[in-house]
Amino acid sequence: MSGPQPGLTHIDASGEAHMVDVGDKVETTRAATAEGYVRMAAATLDLIRAGNAKKGDVIGTARLAGIMAAKQTSNLIPLCHPLMLTKVSVDITADADLPGLRVSATAKLTGKTGVEMEALTAVSVACLTIYDMAKAADKAMEIGGIRLLEKFGGKSGDFRHPEYGK
Repeated sequence: MSGPQPGLTHIDASGEAHMVDVGDKVETTRAATAEGYVRMAAATLDLIRAGNAKKGDVIGTARLAGIMAAKQTSNLIPLCHPLMLTKVSVDITADADLPGLRVSATAKLTGKTGVEMEALTAVSVACLTIYDMAKAADKAMEIGGIRLLEKFGGKSGDFRHPEYGK
């Protein structure tokens, strides 16, 4: 890599962790979308799609868990600012080719700091909830691919993952 590299914003000059002061930043509309997946046996996917999991509605519960998690991100991740989110959506779709469930989450607000961590937390907790609710049928499930797809707004500008949309 060439050129100046950005520093770590949560580490001060003496190497100590601190919360970034966003007080002087301009409020802008900010949004972020993240994704992940839960790979499972085809029979487990069929069980979930049919609504026959012992713990109930896996997809609906995971969606709610993801939304709730996004709202709690600052309580889970040190140095994250508490945010007044204006939107959180969690979409979960079956993918027979995986086989499993693909999870995406979008978080949005008008504020002084980004919502990448909220989108990533929503996806992570939704995937964990899917695992928890279906583990009686398939303990070999795999959670993976959790990544930021895109983010808009703020001083650092927009970002789109190079593989997003491929």
